[in-house]
Amino acid sequence: MGSYVELTAVDGVKTSAWVVMPEGKPRGALVVLQEIFGVNDHIRSVAERYAAQGYVAVAPAMFDRIRPGVELDYGEADMKEGMALKMAVEKLHPPGAQVDIEAAVAYAAEQVPGGKVGIVGFCWGGLWSWRSACELPGLSAAVCYYGGGMTTEIEACRQAWCPVMAHFGRRDRHITVESVEAFQKAQPKAQVFLYDADHGFNCDQRPAYDEAVAHLAGERTLAFFAEHLG
Repeated sequence: MGSYVELTAVDGVKTSAWVVMPEGKPRGALVVLQEIFGVNDHIRSVAERYAAQGYVAVAPAMFDRIRPGVELDYGEADMKEGMALKMAVEKLHPPGAQVDIEAAVAYAAEQVPGGKVGIVGFCWGGLWSWRSACELPGLSAAVCYYGGGMTTEIEACRQAWCPVMAHFGRRDRHITVESVEAFQKAQPKAQVFLYDADHGFNCDQRPAYDEAVAHLAGERTLAFFAEHLG
């Protein structure tokens, strides 16, 4: 069972993060980045599943600078609210939310002295996982699930400092197959997978959930983290 902790970014702003500790000695730590729905029940359950695999899981609340304690569902009204919050965070003066992720990475590293830290994000969090791989040198691996915006030309021009894996759905109306293929061409070292699935296929609380695809992507993700984090 997890609990919330307080993080302090380099600019002094305090935010929260949901933290789940594994049983026994951790094999490493993972920062889990939310969708536009906040650190809700789904994201907390994802963190708990990674903890069950032996990792310290830290899920920072990336809306806290705008509005603390955001937990949204997946209906139309919640979608609109989440999009508005996302846009507000994206408009923050640079580096914006990146310093909150940096604080989460630093906290995760403190929980595994001598260990390694990875990052995994979903949708909006997938984009930030990619950005973090390119901007935060303390990471050992990054995984991006259907990262909204990460296949744009400007994002594809970034260079990652750690190994990257990315999962996308062929039926995703928000991320075209063509843009995924262009991203792969620009980032030949990244492991990029396309599935016959829709956006949000990993979330068991959304209509787009695909159990078989989520399982396959999850197995690949765990093997990737085992390779790079131990």
